[in-house]
Amino acid sequence: MGSGRCLVLAATLAAAPTAALAEVVAQAREGFIVAHDVILDAAPERAFAALTEEVSGWWDAGHSYSGEAGNFTLDARAGGCFCERLANGGSVEHMRVVFSSPGAMLRMEGGLGPLQGIGASGTMTFTFSPEGDATRLAFRYSVSGFVPDGLASMAEPVDRVLGGQLARLAAHLAGETSLPR
Repeated sequence: MGSGRCLVLAATLAAAPTAALAEVVAQAREGFIVAHDVILDAAPERAFAALTEEVSGWWDAGHSYSGEAGNFTLDARAGGCFCERLANGGSVEHMRVVFSSPGAMLRMEGGLGPLQGIGASGTMTFTFSPEGDATRLAFRYSVSGFVPDGLASMAEPVDRVLGGQLARLAAHLAGETSLPR
């Protein structure tokens, strides 16, 4: 990816909306941890299916390489790919599934957006717990790696982008046709 595209992605990260119930848990030169706690209007099995099988229904295309949410897939099995097809026949592996328990937990490893280009990597965990007729989604993304200026400054923008994506997932499950940006 060219440096111009990385700058556009970094600017997009910085301008993304903030989601409620979110927190930068820790940040340091070597990395950061962000966490979100979201109530989803669905049972855990349905919420897990929406996360993994309906990515194009909630992913914000503004946070893609192709500009099309319909180009995303998430194969929710160990070794499965959270991938994106590109118009020229290419593809991007955003993350790799390392743990999958449908309706309970999904864990992936990798670096999203500009994190991939700088060699930073992270572990992203989605934990689904029943809460009445709904689901409490506990989300955590722990990122580490070496960057000359450190990773701490990326924590807030990454938190905002991921919070926005989780808000879109919640809106998708609630049947909203106009998803938050």
